[in-house]
Amino acid sequence: MNLNEIPLFAMLKGRFGHLNARERLISQNVANSDTPGYTPTDLKPYSFEAQVKAASTVQAVTQPGHMVPTSQRSAGFRPQQAKDSETTLDGNSVVLEEEMLKMAEARMNYDAAIGFYQKSLGMLRLASRPPGRG
Repeated sequence: MNLNEIPLFAMLKGRFGHLNARERLISQNVANSDTPGYTPTDLKPYSFEAQVKAASTVQAVTQPGHMVPTSQRSAGFRPQQAKDSETTLDGNSVVLEEEMLKMAEARMNYDAAIGFYQKSLGMLRLASRPPGRG
């Protein structure tokens, strides 16, 4: 059984990918906190509705010669410039306190997604047991 074929696990995989990309961007922002002229970036918030819409409009590729539509080629998340709350004289607008808050938020979301993943696996295990052995 491939877990990616189950929509719930496919959505969780997308959520993990979003959180991974966001943590990478936040780390990049912190690493460049002393770089003159650097502007921090962040991702758009992850929305369930956008993921459902994207999953419902996916066109199947059943043969190796089929072309993938351009809308489905970019599965990655695009960074965007974060709102500027404070800019230093050298043009750097990274605020370390804001980046730490973003990192804590991403960590809490990651922990919640891991918990949901584990609960879902537990339900699958329970459903796959023969009757009377539960």
